[in-house]
Amino acid sequence: MVRGARGEFVLQAGEREVQILFTNRALASAEKAMDKPILGVLQNFGQGSVQDLALMLQAGMEAARRDARESGRVITLNEAYEVMDEAGFSATAAAVFSAIGEVLSYGQEDQDPNP
Repeated sequence: MVRGARGEFVLQAGEREVQILFTNRALASAEKAMDKPILGVLQNFGQGSVQDLALMLQAGMEAARRDARESGRVITLNEAYEVMDEAGFSATAAAVFSAIGEVLSYGQEDQDPNP
């Protein structure tokens, strides 16, 4: 089964593991929340903000929650900040950027020719 453009990562935040998932839809959700294109944020992250990272993390956590078909309320920005506090800024940025990179670099050559 081909799953398409997906970037998944498990972030260790204190005692818990936090699932992060990015798809094109999750990237669009992050863009809407940040009110700027994701590629611009990634290219100029040295000029980015902690809030940009938290908004990207929130989008990735929410996409993972929906993909797992977990019931309950949506992931809040406050929850994303709590994860960042527990995991640390650098670890969070590495996880988010790694997962986003998988989506952005996905292409037809990544598909299994013998599903």
